[in-house]
Amino acid sequence: MTEAILLVGGKGTRLRPLTVHTPKPMVPAAGVPFLTHQLARARAAGVEHIILATSYLAEVFEPHFGDGGSLGLHLEYVTEDEPLGTGGAIRNVASRLHSAPDDPVLVFNGDILTGLDIRALVSTHESTEADVSLHLTRVTDPRAYGLVPTDESGRVTAFLEKPQTPEEIVTDQINAGAYVFRRSVIDTIPAGRPVSVERETFPKLLSIGAHLQGLVDSTYWLDLGTPAAFVRGSADLVLGRAPSPAVPGRCGDRLILPSATVAPDAKLTGGTVVGEGAFVAEGARVSGSTILAGAVVEPGAVITNSLIGTRARVGERSILTGTVIGDGAIIGADNELREGVRVWCDARIPAGALRFSSDQ
Repeated sequence: MTEAILLVGGKGTRLRPLTVHTPKPMVPAAGVPFLTHQLARARAAGVEHIILATSYLAEVFEPHFGDGGSLGLHLEYVTEDEPLGTGGAIRNVASRLHSAPDDPVLVFNGDILTGLDIRALVSTHESTEADVSLHLTRVTDPRAYGLVPTDESGRVTAFLEKPQTPEEIVTDQINAGAYVFRRSVIDTIPAGRPVSVERETFPKLLSIGAHLQGLVDSTYWLDLGTPAAFVRGSADLVLGRAPSPAVPGRCGDRLILPSATVAPDAKLTGGTVVGEGAFVAEGARVSGSTILAGAVVEPGAVITNSLIGTRARVGERSILTGTVIGDGAIIGADNELREGVRVWCDARIPAGALRFSSDQ
C-alpha cells in the first residue's frame, strides 16, 4: 500500500479565529503544522505517494511542503474549484492515483489526531477482501456522532445518524475518519458535485451489498475541530500521549523551539509549546498551552489550556484560561479571560477591561 488521499479542504469554521489566515491542517500543533504529523505517520506506515485534496487557502500548502521530498514522500496537490465534501474530494483526485483497480488506497480526514495502527487497517482490508474498510473508535458518549454497528466478524451492518434517544444508541462505535478504499470503488463516486461519504457513499454501498469492514482501534483518537480540542491535542503530542515521529524535540512537559526566549523563572508545564521567535517573560506561568511564533507573554501572566496566536501579546498579570487569542491581538495588563473566550485577530483589549473577579 503506497498511496493515500488526505482531505485538507475544510474551512475550519469551528476553529476560528485560528483559521482566519491559516487552513486548519496548517495550524501548528507541537511546534509544526498539524498536517506534518499526519504525513509523517503515513510515511512511517509505508505510504509513499500522497495527494492533498485542498480547497480553503489552498495556496498555503505547496510552498511549505513542496514535493514532499524532505519527508520522504511524493506529494501532489489538487484544488477544488468549489467545496465537494468528503466523497466529492476523493473522487476529484482519482485521476492522480497510480493504483490498480483492486489495490488499497488510504484516505485520511485532515483534522483527526490518532494513534491508529495504519498497517493493521490495511491488513484487515486485504484479509477480509473488503470494498471499503473503516477505522472505528469507541467513545463514552456517542450522541454527537454517527454510529457504525458491526457484526461478530467486524462487517459493518448500518450507518446511523446521531442518536436522539437512549434507545437509538445501539453501539458506542463511531466513524473515526480513516478509510481504506478498493481503488475501483473510488470511481463509483459521482464526479463534479458535492458528495458525503458518510451520508451518501457508505450507505449506498451497503444498500447494494458491498463489503464494508470495520476495525475498532481505540488507542488514541481526538477530533481537533474545536479550539479546546486543538490545544489539548498539541499538549498530548508534546507529552507523548499521542504518537508522532514529527514532534521536533523530546517529549516532556514543554517544547521550546530554537529561536524562542523563555525567562529562567517562567514556569512551563502540561505540554506547553513556545513557538519560533516567541517570548515568555519572567514570572509567567503557562500550562497546557500553545504560544505561536512571535507571540509575547509579559511578566506575571498566567495562561492555562489556551492558544496565543502569532505576534499576539498577553499583558502583565493577565489571566487566561481556556481561551484563544487570534493572530496579532493585544490583551492589555490585568485582564481575566475564561473558558470559551475567542479574541479575534488584531483586536485590542485595554488594560483591566475584562474581568470575572474583583480587581482587589
